[in-house]
Amino acid sequence: MMLALALARSGRTEEAKRLADEVSQEAPLDTGVQRYLVPTVRAAIKLQQHDPAAAIDLLRGTVQYDLAHTFQSFDYLYPAYIRGLAYLESGDGRSAAGEFQKLIDNPGMCWEYITGPLARLQLGRAERLMGDNASARKSYEEFLRIWKDADPDIPIYRQAKAEYARLEKETRTN
Repeated sequence: MMLALALARSGRTEEAKRLADEVSQEAPLDTGVQRYLVPTVRAAIKLQQHDPAAAIDLLRGTVQYDLAHTFQSFDYLYPAYIRGLAYLESGDGRSAAGEFQKLIDNPGMCWEYITGPLARLQLGRAERLMGDNASARKSYEEFLRIWKDADPDIPIYRQAKAEYARLEKETRTN
C-alpha cells in the first residue's frame, strides 16, 4: 500500500488504483485495509484528480484511526495529512489547519517522516488562506528552520521559500 500511496501522490493514479483494488480484493475483511489504507490511497488519487470533496468524503471513516499506530503499510497520520490537503484545495483553511495541527501535536507519530515537517508548511498555507499572516509567517519560518539543510533544489522547498518571501513582502507593504 505504501507503493500505491507513492504512485497516487506522484500522479500515477491508474497504477495506484490498480494496486489499491488488488489489495482490497485480497483482504476484504481486514479493517485496516478497508477502512484506513485503501481509502487513503483512493483519496490521494482524488486529490491528484482535483476532486477534494471526494477525497474528504473518502477519508471520513479514517478519522477514528488517525491516532492509531497499528497499520503495517503506513502510519504517519497520512489520512489526516491528505484530508488537510483536500481542505486546502477546497479553500477551507480552518479545517485544513485542524488536520495539519494533528500532525504537529503528535510528533512522535510522524516527525521522522515527511508528513511531520511538511505539516508546518501546510499549516502556514492554511493560516494564510484564513488571512492570519502573522501565524502563517511563524509556520513558514518553522518549516524553513527544520529544512535549513535541505537540498535547495527540492521543488517543495523552493516553493515554500518563494511563498515565504511573498508573504514577507506583503507584510512589509501592509
